[in-house]
Amino acid sequence: MTGLRAGDWPSDDVSINKSPATTRLRRAVRAVILADDDSVLLCRFSFPHPAVPTGAAGVWAAPGGGIEPNELPLAALRRELHEETGLVIDADPPHVWHQEVAAPSRADGYDGLVNDYFLVRTTRFDPRGALSDDDLAAEHISGMRWWRHGDIAEYGGTDLFSPRDIATPLAALIAGDIPRTPVTLGL
Repeated sequence: MTGLRAGDWPSDDVSINKSPATTRLRRAVRAVILADDDSVLLCRFSFPHPAVPTGAAGVWAAPGGGIEPNELPLAALRRELHEETGLVIDADPPHVWHQEVAAPSRADGYDGLVNDYFLVRTTRFDPRGALSDDDLAAEHISGMRWWRHGDIAEYGGTDLFSPRDIATPLAALIAGDIPRTPVTLGL
């Protein structure tokens, strides 16, 4: 299996990911899955998932999840995509976005989270992963949906997106602007 090793990360990423020893960050990988019609697959996370703030009904975010101890980032991405969506990827997708969020009290035992996003291009498919509906519910995943960029940009409902301004960096990816180094995103 191919995958990133610690020394394979561009030097910019290593310095961004370094945190004081007292700061515990939950590290996760996510896939920006773009279909051939330029729609993006997002998972809906429901409260009490740490990504869902008080007062929000849910948060739509890229599929993915936490990196297990001693697991390589791309191995974690492959595992999470198989579990949640059923998608199997062989090639190493480009690392396009990086997000760090201070969230002490949101993720149990952590002071914040780090999400690294990878671009996966594929034909549109019906997402059905290895996890059962009960397993998905235990992960606070309450739905999956293919979104068109315009629907995200014009959304006025009660759910949020993660990142909140996903429409802007998503437009760049749809236009074919694949960054040479990951774009840093805010909340």
